[in-house]
Amino acid sequence: MKTRNAIIGGAALLVLAAAAAGVWWTQQAPVADPIETVEEDNTPLPIPPVPPRIAEGTDYEKCLGMLTNDPAGAQSFAEAWEATGGGDGATHCLALSTVALGDPEKGAAMLEELAAKSRGTALSRATVYGQADQAWLIAGDAEHAFGAATLALALSPGDGDLLVDRAVAAGLLERFQDSVDDLTAALDIDPRRADGYTFRGSAWRHLGRMDLAQDDIDRALLLDPDRPESLLERGILRQRRNDATGARADWERAIELSPDSGTADLAQQNLALLEAGPARR
Repeated sequence: MKTRNAIIGGAALLVLAAAAAGVWWTQQAPVADPIETVEEDNTPLPIPPVPPRIAEGTDYEKCLGMLTNDPAGAQSFAEAWEATGGGDGATHCLALSTVALGDPEKGAAMLEELAAKSRGTALSRATVYGQADQAWLIAGDAEHAFGAATLALALSPGDGDLLVDRAVAAGLLERFQDSVDDLTAALDIDPRRADGYTFRGSAWRHLGRMDLAQDDIDRALLLDPDRPESLLERGILRQRRNDATGARADWERAIELSPDSGTADLAQQNLALLEAGPARR
């Protein structure tokens, strides 16, 4: 059985449906130093976002439409279509179905190759590179993810989602100042991104800037008071200030809001350590 090492507060699940399918901030220890293991989540991998399109046509739309409910069918359709000259559309659908069916490393490589070779628009190629970044993150390869996100941003430098994506990869590589820089640029584009403030708050925490971390988490929760990841991070900051009651309240609320998520798993682990007391931490 596969396991993933998780420092308490860690082993984030990356979510491809939205811009940064990842919550890397939870990979670092909020409460304790001992490394824990958490059983791998066996739920089907989510599908990366598809617009803007790298291709057009009825077959392309049909194949993409199958991805959510029938990824195996989409894969079979894409393979047959590619064999008869389906071009970029067939390759794109095949790559996405490969990710959805549990081989994100292979799918990421396919997406990156497609983005490099395609004659599509700069924006559509940037989107495919962004999907490759997210798939690399699912595969646990932050270095390749960072590279794919950088290629995407070369084609679409003002894209806030891509900036957040690259910040996720930078965080996994412990390049926290790079994360701050990308997230600051993303927040300059859209200052109402609760995810951006949450990511940046965690990056500031890892850089030892607790005042800036707290400010960003407070902003995130003003924008979205029920964001589980922000509550998880605020609980970490509260625990650091020896506010066990506040930390417990935040982690319990995060579990209540998203009980079947990786965030809930991490909050539950932190609660267990909190209850165990200093001797167990």
